[in-house]
Amino acid sequence: MCRNIKPLFNFAPPATDADIRAAALQFVRKIAGTRAPSKQNTEAFERAVEEIYESSKRMLDSLVATTPPRDRARFEELKRLRFKKAAAR
Repeated sequence: MCRNIKPLFNFAPPATDADIRAAALQFVRKIAGTRAPSKQNTEAFERAVEEIYESSKRMLDSLVATTPPRDRARFEELKRLRFKKAAAR
């Protein structure tokens, strides 16, 4: 999985459309193996981002949480602490 793609489900505050679109873009970049498409591939690249965004949005809207929402700020802080700990080794 791409390290830049963050979990989006069951957080407070909930994921925004921008968060979902950013994850879709990272996913397409990973699959395509490129950060930006060539001129010939721009349409296909952008279409893939849009389709994955729409599919992800539908999925997130239909998932049912069985646990209380996680605190996004706390989640990000713990992630930063894990990164610092790993970098210190």
